[in-house]
Amino acid sequence: MSEWWTYRLEDFLLFSPRVYWRMFELHNAAFWPLQLLTFAAGLAMVLLVLRRPRRHGLWIALILAALFAFVGWSFLWNRYAAINWAIAYVAPAFGLQALLLAIGGAAHGRLTFDRRDMAGRLGLLIMAVGLVVYPLVPPLFGRPWASAEVFGIAPDPTAIAALGVLLTASGGLIPLLFPILLLWLLLSGLTLHTMGDPQAWLPLLAAGTTIAALALRRIAR
Repeated sequence: MSEWWTYRLEDFLLFSPRVYWRMFELHNAAFWPLQLLTFAAGLAMVLLVLRRPRRHGLWIALILAALFAFVGWSFLWNRYAAINWAIAYVAPAFGLQALLLAIGGAAHGRLTFDRRDMAGRLGLLIMAVGLVVYPLVPPLFGRPWASAEVFGIAPDPTAIAALGVLLTASGGLIPLLFPILLLWLLLSGLTLHTMGDPQAWLPLLAAGTTIAALALRRIAR
């Protein structure tokens, strides 16, 4: 029997790249044309962030909460967990993220999305990556459009756009809203890296940029 240190990350991968991306194709086909609605919800969220009135914080938080609950149930629990048993333990984290967003936006009413410092401006850029860049990625990496990852349907663009939104936010619960998203993107990036997929840098870059933006904000204080 080989010693544990002789194993590589690839040895723990439970599926092939073909199976992984086929999962997105099947998921998109099952929910089409819901992608149009979730994308519209994302655009509405961006417009609310740009307008900045405090009363919009509730709606932004509730939009994100609903989408995280949906992605956690429809994609992670019902589809991804079928090819990766570990995801069954990760999916509830998206439900927890939805709960924290709902509490922060509705119960306390403390979330406001009006920061326009350097971190907030980086947040707007990260939002654009999650909403616009991610659905356009497949042809760049030789995959069919059917495997596109769309905000509110797939976890990576949903988490990335949410990080961008949260960088524009202030409120008592904000520190609790980052860890799950950052940990998910780290897990996703490592999974893609293990598969040898060049797209691995996207979730890792989004997570790294967010951490850098939070560090800059802390230093500025």
